[in-house]
Amino acid sequence: MVVQGLGDSGHGWQPVATMFGSDPAMQHIKWVLPHATRLADVATDRPNMPVTANGGMRMPSWFDIIQFGSGIEDEPGMLKTVRLLNEIITAEVDAGIPANRIIIGGFSQGGAMSLLTGLTTERKLGGIVAMSAWLPLKNKIKAMVGDHANKLPIFWGHGKDDPLIRFKWATESIDFMKSNLGTQEATAEDNTGLEFHAYDDLVHSANDKEIVDLQVWLQKAIPEA
Repeated sequence: MVVQGLGDSGHGWQPVATMFGSDPAMQHIKWVLPHATRLADVATDRPNMPVTANGGMRMPSWFDIIQFGSGIEDEPGMLKTVRLLNEIITAEVDAGIPANRIIIGGFSQGGAMSLLTGLTTERKLGGIVAMSAWLPLKNKIKAMVGDHANKLPIFWGHGKDDPLIRFKWATESIDFMKSNLGTQEATAEDNTGLEFHAYDDLVHSANDKEIVDLQVWLQKAIPEA
């Protein structure tokens, strides 16, 4: 499951899903691409939400961003999204897909929500992908994580020149996870734990190298049964 970034939609990751699906080693993978518009404002029938950091402009968003990097977080909005993503996971499990074969991942705020959901869900998933992301709710997440949190395979990629979600926010998040959540580094022999990739000259985006690294990681995380 790929969780979109701010202002995007699930369709934005369809080309990557299609490219990966053309690889014979990945044709067994089902792609679920939810849209933030599932959080529509039913009262006004408006599919997007105002984002404070963008001057209140309405756009597809999983939660309100008060100010990038401010530490002030839309906890209710984040937890609402976690519930929605858990509902999608439950639907896939009910359809016959084992939880440990489900990867949740995303870009930017989608990656943040993937981390929050994957670390706190009651099921042990197959892994988490965080691209240009950060760990939200650090003041509460330690009490929220499941017993499996320190055993999850995690792929994390981040551009060193990201001007929006700063590279240091990623490394600070990873240090927090190691110190407080028991997260270990993955090894060549065992992908359980966190595999971090830093990309030179990359801004708030994904490049070809990151996509290839992700492809290799996914093949290890959910090989053909």
